[in-house]
Amino acid sequence: MNILQAFILGIVQGLTELLPISSSAHLNLFPWVFHWGQLTESFDVALHIGTLFAILLFFYKDWISLIKGGYQQVVKKEKTTEGRIFWYIVISTIPAGILSLVLDKISEKIIESLSSTFQVEKITIEMVLIAIALIVMGILLYRVDKKSKSKIPYEKISLKQSILISTSQALAAAFPGVSRSGITMTVGRKMEIERESVAKYSFLLSTPIVAAAALYEMKHFTFDLSFLIGVLTSFIVGLFVIKFLLNYLKKGSFKIFAIYRVLLGIIILMLCFIR
Repeated sequence: MNILQAFILGIVQGLTELLPISSSAHLNLFPWVFHWGQLTESFDVALHIGTLFAILLFFYKDWISLIKGGYQQVVKKEKTTEGRIFWYIVISTIPAGILSLVLDKISEKIIESLSSTFQVEKITIEMVLIAIALIVMGILLYRVDKKSKSKIPYEKISLKQSILISTSQALAAAFPGVSRSGITMTVGRKMEIERESVAKYSFLLSTPIVAAAALYEMKHFTFDLSFLIGVLTSFIVGLFVIKFLLNYLKKGSFKIFAIYRVLLGIIILMLCFIR
């Protein structure tokens, strides 16, 4: 991965990881379209480190309050909203991590099986599945968001809701195109959580999962200039995107993102057919 490619992919990651449009779909799409070669898993995770730092910095006051509240709830037996949410995040991350590993193995076998059956390159099968995931999840996001009321604020999210939202991340980890933000926000809206609240909670829930993936892949990282540029670019762009999305969702809906997903999915299917 050269410096220019790392810079472009850093921008792509920063823009798409935090919006419900799937960063994995875009990170697979750009190298495929421009013939850069398939993106390695280690560089993919490296780009996610940039957006992880963006989330940590943007919500650093929240994280300090959450950690402090979690500590006080265990040591001093003081029950607070922050303490409760901190332990909800911790508890919810466990099944999400386990399910992610299981579904990842299943998705690999599905792609290999389809590639062998239809005598088509794996990358083509992956792009078709990405396109389908973009379209299906785009339609679901639109319909769920349109029909669901906004009743539950961030502070009132329950443990059951937290587990359901967090566990849904596993689908995004295993099947590119689903979108971590997209699936968690869709599930949250289905449970009538406010748009801005579900976006914020989605970002907080993604933090331990992405951090764990980064630690696991760290031994494969190549700490060169391309790595640093990719991480730094995704970090800077990610900060602006978080602020934009939270402000936008105060009054706006997910409709524009759903439309974009469907259109992008159709374009990818057309490219697969042409190629």
